[in-house]
Amino acid sequence: MRPFPETDPGEPALGSPGRYLLWLAAAHRASAVLAVGYGVLCTLAQAFVPAAIGRGVDRGLIAGDRGALVAWCAVVLGLGVTQAVAGTLRDRCSVTNRFGASYRTMQLVTRKAARLGAELPRRVSAGTVVSVGATDITRIGAALESTARGGGAVVSIAVIAGVMLTVSWQLGLVALVGVPLSAAAIAALMRLLHARQQGLRTEQGALADLAVDIVDGLRVLRGIGGERVFADRYRERSQRVRHEGVRVAGVESSVAAGRLLLPGLLVTVIVWLGAHFVGTGRMSPGALVAFYGYAVFLAEQLRRATSMVDQLTRAFVAARMVTDLLAMEPGLGSGDREIAAEGARGPLRDPGSGLEIPPGRFVAVACARPDDMLLLADRLGRYVDSPATLGGTPLAEFPLAEVRRRILVVDHDARLFSGGLAAQLDPHGPAGGGAAVGGMNGGGADGAADRLRRALDTASAHDVVEALPEGLDQEITGGREFSGGQRQRLNLVRALLADPDTLVLVEPTSALDAHTEARVAERLGAHRHGRTTVVFTTSPILLDRADHVVLVEGGTVVAEGPHAELLADARYRAVVTREVTVA
Repeated sequence: MRPFPETDPGEPALGSPGRYLLWLAAAHRASAVLAVGYGVLCTLAQAFVPAAIGRGVDRGLIAGDRGALVAWCAVVLGLGVTQAVAGTLRDRCSVTNRFGASYRTMQLVTRKAARLGAELPRRVSAGTVVSVGATDITRIGAALESTARGGGAVVSIAVIAGVMLTVSWQLGLVALVGVPLSAAAIAALMRLLHARQQGLRTEQGALADLAVDIVDGLRVLRGIGGERVFADRYRERSQRVRHEGVRVAGVESSVAAGRLLLPGLLVTVIVWLGAHFVGTGRMSPGALVAFYGYAVFLAEQLRRATSMVDQLTRAFVAARMVTDLLAMEPGLGSGDREIAAEGARGPLRDPGSGLEIPPGRFVAVACARPDDMLLLADRLGRYVDSPATLGGTPLAEFPLAEVRRRILVVDHDARLFSGGLAAQLDPHGPAGGGAAVGGMNGGGADGAADRLRRALDTASAHDVVEALPEGLDQEITGGREFSGGQRQRLNLVRALLADPDTLVLVEPTSALDAHTEARVAERLGAHRHGRTTVVFTTSPILLDRADHVVLVEGGTVVAEGPHAELLADARYRAVVTREVTVA
């Protein structure tokens, strides 16, 4: 079996789901052709078995010729062996096609998600992405797998219909008329099924979106007693999915009934006419046996062909979702100007708000409106188009990858991923994960161990690691085993280990108790000494430890200075101490 490609799969032919499926087939041209070839050989070997049996009946049993009977039995055995070998090879190639198509699609979807980066959640819902990865990719692979059996079925139907015409044009004509009519009737049901499946797919995506929202906000929902409201909303949405599923099932049951009933009627007509021809001497008993075998064979191949159409129909719906995702392009352009050393040490400025971050300082920004925090952080990190500048040069003129490397934005929704905790905190650390933590988890690289230990100390996260059975070697499942405050501290550890030129934190201590927050605030400035740190917060504890504090109101800087001096400003007090001023 050919191994899956580890190289760049290239760009797919987008524009329509059909073109994408053809591109996948072309990408697996060798195995796809072999699979169809083996499928045709397998089904033809099966198709000629009734003919061999019929000849054995006429020339061996009825004629009493033992030699002829043995010879035709050997032919039947040879056809059976051919069918078995070809079927095995067909299935091997089909499985290669299935997982190869799924693997390539997963490569492309993952690469596109990485290219879109922070734009992805703004452009497409989490439920849609989950459905693409969990359902659509599987259906595309299954469709490519079905072409081997389905292609063999189509070819064998044509061949056997020709053989039947040669032996008895009347029965052959019945087969040639009956098979297309049956296929047309089932195809009409398939078109209806396609439309119903599209509606079901849309409802499933909406339900997945709601499920993701509920899981993400479960702690908050329990805190405000909103479980019942969201449970009712989920129940209502799931009933809509169930209703669409029932509609799809109704059409699917009609398709299944048609697959059994129509070929069965065709077999009945052929056998009845064949028996009549035998009774009138127009056909030999062996030919009748062969025609019965042909009819049963055609019924089975018709079911395989319609099953392939069904799989391709599902894959067409899935491919539409995939191509819609792959067609998305990043909205942010990337410049080509190199960031000079002196420019990197210049101030980071947002002209729209008047916010200016001097290099090498610990600056806290208090915003009267919470939405301004994320907006300004996105501008400074160039997650949205903005006139923000670094050292007087617009960020838009620099390569986007270089901006990401130098300016790291960590908001309060930052997530951990599944895997070893040490690898999540320091992806570029030494191999072995927790082995790099020196005294905590054994020996390791001293430099990496010291960096990690210092970051854990700054974020006051030692207790989080020590509470885990395997410490930093613990396998985590996306951080769901941690509380909100624990996740915040671990995210801060990860940001400190990244050690960017400019670190932008949005409410990094909002879920911490006052004592832990005080320890983090006291150590953060010293840890980042000499590098630029921007913290968007309204916490008096963090604001008091900052070198410089900026007040933003209405999206504009209205005051700045030390925390102690700004407390004299009523606007600042209203934001920081929640003091209500009376006009």
